[in-house]
Amino acid sequence: MEDRRIFASVEEAADIERHVALIAEEFRQGFEAVASIDRPAATIFGSARVPQDDPAYVAARAVAARFAEKGWAVVTGGGPGVMEAANRGAKEAGGLSVGFNIELPHEQRSNAYLDLGLTFRHFYARKTMFVKAAEGFVVFPGGFGTADELFESLTLIQTGKILDFPVVLFNSDYWAELLEWITGELLADRMISPEDLDLLFVTDDIDAAVAHVLDCYERRCAEPPVAPAKADAQ
Repeated sequence: MEDRRIFASVEEAADIERHVALIAEEFRQGFEAVASIDRPAATIFGSARVPQDDPAYVAARAVAARFAEKGWAVVTGGGPGVMEAANRGAKEAGGLSVGFNIELPHEQRSNAYLDLGLTFRHFYARKTMFVKAAEGFVVFPGGFGTADELFESLTLIQTGKILDFPVVLFNSDYWAELLEWITGELLADRMISPEDLDLLFVTDDIDAAVAHVLDCYERRCAEPPVAPAKADAQ
């Protein structure tokens, strides 16, 4: 895979030039795709492994439909599971369904519910588009990839690299242990500040999840701060 060659510690000069050109082209394609989204968008994250009868699939489909009914686009990773559910809900409700997929060794397929789709080779280009396209984030149960997307978003917000978008964690029971660790370890050891906890909104209610993102957007609470709240996110 291309990423493996890029991450190798030794590269020839010709390889460096080729890799830089490939990455630049991928970012250009991503920026163009985001620019074609003609309405506010919410990015929905979650596991690729859940089946259609899983509560996370059902809820993600409903949340995405609510966004579509409000005139919003829905952006996902374009694959199966929660991603498919969200794209499906958006498309069924007449909204704009967007998927930014990724090439993987086991060849993650794009789901069948995309109006706009783009497949990336590089995770960092793909993750940039998740953020660039979004006015808010809704995070459903998931694994390492979902956690990576969640914490990268929080880090970008915390350090003032992106606007202070709302981040919703859906399914309070699923996220309870993580939140306990954040409070009991990170906050207790002063690795984060008390106000950092305010970056997360936890709910089990479909309407509340959507309303939190829409209310923030309508209040313009995503205006840039005067100065970043943190110098770093270590």
